[in-house]
Amino acid sequence: MGIFEQYKDRYEAHKEEEFTIQEFLEICKNDPTSYANSAERLLKAIGTPQMVDTSQDPALSRIFSNRVIARYPAFAEFYGMEEAIEQIVSYLKHAAQGLEEKKQVLYLLGPVGGGKSSLAERLKELMQNNPIYVLKGSPVNDHPFSLFDANEDGHILASEYGISKRYLKTIMSPWARKRLHEFNGDITQFKVVRLHPSILDQVAIAKTEPGDENNQDISTLVGKVDIRRLEDFAQNDPDAYSYSGSLCKSNQGLMEFVEMFKAPIKVLHPLLTATQEGNYNPTEGFSALPFDGLILAHSNESEWQTFRNNKNNEAFLDRVYIVKVPYCLRVSEEIKIYRKLLENSELYGAPCAPDTLEALAQFSVLSRLVDTENSSLYSKMRVY
Repeated sequence: MGIFEQYKDRYEAHKEEEFTIQEFLEICKNDPTSYANSAERLLKAIGTPQMVDTSQDPALSRIFSNRVIARYPAFAEFYGMEEAIEQIVSYLKHAAQGLEEKKQVLYLLGPVGGGKSSLAERLKELMQNNPIYVLKGSPVNDHPFSLFDANEDGHILASEYGISKRYLKTIMSPWARKRLHEFNGDITQFKVVRLHPSILDQVAIAKTEPGDENNQDISTLVGKVDIRRLEDFAQNDPDAYSYSGSLCKSNQGLMEFVEMFKAPIKVLHPLLTATQEGNYNPTEGFSALPFDGLILAHSNESEWQTFRNNKNNEAFLDRVYIVKVPYCLRVSEEIKIYRKLLENSELYGAPCAPDTLEALAQFSVLSRLVDTENSSLYSKMRVY
């Protein structure tokens, strides 16, 4: 297969596919993964781990105390980060089960250059693997289940299609409610579209960066009124709203908040209700917008310490699931990191003296270790 045929096939495989509501419910009946939440889809993309018995390796046995650790092929190029990745997977497992982690922000905390941004980019890439189903034309990725009431319709959907009641918690957006009134309550007139999350198209994946008090407000998260449409619609009409906020775009997906605690505190307020209640208020006077996705944030330790020490921020502290991403402390893994960096540079084929990378790795690890009274730094480095 040539490059052009492969490109065309890949494009065709990711094109939108349209269904009726009845067809979508039949798909759900035969394939429960079709209505999996964002954490379940991300877990599926990560895949099953390879279990490593560290008692069989003298170096690993001293570091991991003979534990059996998991290594995930999806993160094969993230060297020396087994514990951080395992914590991320643990968070996703509990969020997929609908436990408290589903209501928390996944927060990567670590020093500069520790790999937080690379981990976030990899998670966003994996989120693109599995498709989602949304109401056709919805600007906030409305799930088709938002049309149903959990209390009144839940038992019928459970008995006829095997759909658990816990998947019916998402609310209907103002856009969907307006369409419902236009259809006189006939939900069969809604169409369902299967989409693939996309970083480039910002479909179910969005990224927010911090600004200052003068150029950033909550509209970066929740959107704002579209001035061009006020000629045709009232200001509080759902069709006059620009759903350009990151929370709007990342419903049923993943939102990345870069350097979250550098942003003004007022910008973070929508995250409280989005995580805890699954909805948030727009800037205009209509009902809440749905959010059923993951929020991934990361920043350096100094910003976290400043934020944590402020007593006014206590409401956020309980909504944060911290995953520490420290520097690599194993010389063998540090060498692999250098080789990976060289492979992606022009220096890949350049001559390199023997043991150059090993000397660099040893120096870097020595600079990161904490001095102890009962052993020298060099002997501690030899263990790693």
